[in-house]
Amino acid sequence: MSRRIQPIALPLVAVGATLANPAAAQQQDEQLWLQINTHVPVADRVRVTLEQIARFGDRAGGLFQTEFGGIVGYRASDQIELGIGFRKVGAHNGNSADDEDRLRQHVVGTFGPFTTRFRIDERFHPRGDEIGFRIRPLVRYNHRLGRKGLAMFVSHESFILPNSTAWGQRRGYERMRNIVGFVVPFGKRVSADIGYLNQYRFAAGGSRAQMDHALSFQLTISLPGWTGAKLDD
Repeated sequence: MSRRIQPIALPLVAVGATLANPAAAQQQDEQLWLQINTHVPVADRVRVTLEQIARFGDRAGGLFQTEFGGIVGYRASDQIELGIGFRKVGAHNGNSADDEDRLRQHVVGTFGPFTTRFRIDERFHPRGDEIGFRIRPLVRYNHRLGRKGLAMFVSHESFILPNSTAWGQRRGYERMRNIVGFVVPFGKRVSADIGYLNQYRFAAGGSRAQMDHALSFQLTISLPGWTGAKLDD
């Protein structure tokens, strides 16, 4: 290395080594996330959303998680929706997690191109009677690209665990989930959110940090009679 280049190159090498250490310490996975939501109006301001989720990953050798459930939403105003629901979560193939049941409550706010959601999960686990609480604030921005429903969106969601349990939940900031993609309409009542999902789980309890890179495809079917927010996961 020449004397002219060395004073500049050495600091750059040091910075690169510093940035590389966290990346080397984490494990990564390439995944595919699929979801279908069906919004069914049951009253003037009330709807039921039926949900089906399947997630695939390289590390698990294929399908590693399924979720089935539903949520009842009440449109309190043009901007605010309240919801409560249940979801059954199943682990498959190389996924070492146990099956669990979840209750959920949320408040969704729509303010122009911005949508916010504050969700609380109660996790019920087969290996213990303790309830694992999880707080999930989310914000999403939608940018319309035309008059026919095509839009670009970005979203961020944090996962905060306020308590620890004997069956494995650890208190703290557990993960963050970021998505960038497009809303693609397939008619008046059907649309799809297609995008890149990046999820980062922080190291906890002796486990390594993990970053997931996923292609996310979420199909939403809205039956006639509902005009509320279309924000699901």
